[in-house]
Parts: sequence; C-alpha cells; structure tokens
Amino acid sequence: MPHTIHQEVTLDADAGRVLDALTDAAQFAQLTGAPAARLSATEGERIELFGGHITGRNIEFVPSRRLVQAWRAASWPEGAYSIVKFDLDQSNGGGSTRLIFDHTGFPEEHHDDLAAGWHKMYWEPLNRYLSRAR
Repeated sequence: MPHTIHQEVTLDADAGRVLDALTDAAQFAQLTGAPAARLSATEGERIELFGGHITGRNIEFVPSRRLVQAWRAASWPEGAYSIVKFDLDQSNGGGSTRLIFDHTGFPEEHHDDLAAGWHKMYWEPLNRYLSRAR
C-alpha cells in the first residue's frame, strides 16, 4: 500500500494568494525564511526548495485550484520521487481557503518526519505570512 499523508488546513486568504505564495520564489523565501527557492507555476518546470534539499518539478497547475508536483528529498535513494498535491477549495464564499493536501509515494521511514514537517515548514509559516500580508 502506498505511503500517504493527508492534511487539511484553512488559510485566511483567497486561493489565488495561497498558490502565489507556494509558487513565487520571493514569497516562499519570505514565508519560510529559507534560502531563495526555484519555483514557478509553469507545468514541467523544475523546482528547488530549502537550499536544494528538496527538488522536483511541477506536474499540474490550475490557477486558484490545484498544484501537483513530483517531489524528492536529497537524502532519498537516487530517482525516488513522491507526489504532492495541493487542492484549494474556496466554496465557503468567504475570504478563506481550505487547502487539501496529499503526499504519496515517499519512503515509509520518512512518514512521521514528513507529516510533522508539512505543518512546521509549510502550514504554520504560510498561515502567518498570509495573515501579515492581508
């Protein structure tokens, strides 16, 4: 059975702003405090995050709706990639967005670290960043 992390978080911003923060290198660096990243919203483009610790490429991008990336950590076996999906739902009619996140296909021994890392390195700083930028 594939290894999966499923997380949902509500963010105080519209879906377009959420995806901008996840695909714009300058915004991502501001929200994480990490070294400059290589990011884009273009399908097929390479990505590089956290000083090269994370690499991959964009598989799918639907403005204000979805981002799918092939994603790997530098410590994983050569050629081992996982899939991360960021689906955004703004159907509540307000200014907030529900982000539905799935991460599949990663090495089993990394499950707990990855699950905690998404909260610590993404959702918490993203929520703070979007709240400040409001």
